[in-house]
Amino acid sequence: MFKLIKIVLLVLVALAMAMPAFAQNTNSAASSGGTAAAGASGAAAAPAGSPWSFSMLAGAAAGAGLTIIGAGLGIGKIGASAVESMARQPEVASGVQAAMIISAALIEGVTFFALIVILLSLFFK
Repeated sequence: MFKLIKIVLLVLVALAMAMPAFAQNTNSAASSGGTAAAGASGAAAAPAGSPWSFSMLAGAAAGAGLTIIGAGLGIGKIGASAVESMARQPEVASGVQAAMIISAALIEGVTFFALIVILLSLFFK
């Protein structure tokens, strides 16, 4: 059961990270050479001066939120495991602490990279 939950969460995270790509507007009127009437596409249109649609902003917000939640859970698990192992074997505390700090820094780096990709997907369509 736990394996199924992991797979479902992995699929949901992958879909959430792809939301900004799915949320990009396509201009069917420009490709056909005509002008589209308001509401002809069936989706809610963004305001005239706005380069972003609601679904694009929602996708970016969901992706940023999931990224930060995942990083927080990962760093929390690293900290809990490190403290537990230091309590069991105090003589290896310095090595465990160094490994914990390096692992947390790597997770932070991946988190910042993911957030930068999300922001770039908003500003550069």
